Amino acid sequence: MKTINALRRRATRLLLSALALLPALSAAPAFAAGQVVLRVGDQNYYNIRASVEAANALEGAGYRVEWKHFQAAAPIAEALDSAALDLGFLGDSGLLFLAAKGAPVKVVGVSRQNQDGVALLVAKDSPYKTLVDLKGRKVAIWPGAWSQQLVYRALEKQGLPQEYVELVKVMPIDASAALQGGKIDAFPVWEPYISQLVVSGQARPLLTAKGLMPAISTIAANADSAKTKREAIADFLLRVKRAREWVNTHQEDYATRWARTAKLEPETVQHWFATARMVIEPVNDSAVADLRDTADFLHKSGAIATPLDIDKVVDRSFGAALAP
Repeated sequence: MKTINALRRRATRLLLSALALLPALSAAPAFAAGQVVLRVGDQNYYNIRASVEAANALEGAGYRVEWKHFQAAAPIAEALDSAALDLGFLGDSGLLFLAAKGAPVKVVGVSRQNQDGVALLVAKDSPYKTLVDLKGRKVAIWPGAWSQQLVYRALEKQGLPQEYVELVKVMPIDASAALQGGKIDAFPVWEPYISQLVVSGQARPLLTAKGLMPAISTIAANADSAKTKREAIADFLLRVKRAREWVNTHQEDYATRWARTAKLEPETVQHWFATARMVIEPVNDSAVADLRDTADFLHKSGAIATPLDIDKVVDRSFGAALAP
């Protein structure tokens, strides 16, 4: 009888212990069951996937990431607008053009880097020394991207009208061939295209974003995803931040690995990473000020038809995930 009573008491204690765990389990993040999938849009410039995988930053994550690779910001913006992506990494111009159209997007984090990583390139042996030399020449841009903003800002600083140069629409991936073929005279672009052309001796920077524009990058979320996948997105942002910190302390090893992944020469990647120093930051006052500056400039220059209220575009609530 004593044995039976002891077993009963033990069973009761186990049952009570199990019941005590239920509130904690019910409060666990929604992604703990492993059912959430984050669809993330990446570009060569950001190499987010490569850095996350090299740093093994997703180890232990309770959700799955589906990576989508893009060559430019415009298709990422379109995918965020249509909810084909939950998150995307793109420059401020591309995101703000999208937001100005009323798209359901929110800036949940930002990425900063050396502003020399955005530049206006000319052929290495071209006679052009300054922007003034490009009068009437063909300059390739891609609407809604950093390229358009850089050209507009550079012209404004020189007191020149937008019509001072002939703007032609060319994708960044095609602009290099167009430059070498003489179809254009200059084109604004970002890394790794800059390092690729400079290291190979095909082009040189005529000017960079330094002193002209913030060149801040955005981590943008589809507005619905920012609500329904909030826990997973917050966790992912922290892991991306840690991955970027790992890259900055393992630069040589990572550059070698990424060169193989991107099928680029190691010298090109070393040149890029030696100056890039990308960091992930929250949407803080500084980020909001830079985004507002860009939005105001785009409106003033006519690129955006109506003023854009930045406070309606940003979501500061993810800041805790990226706090120092």
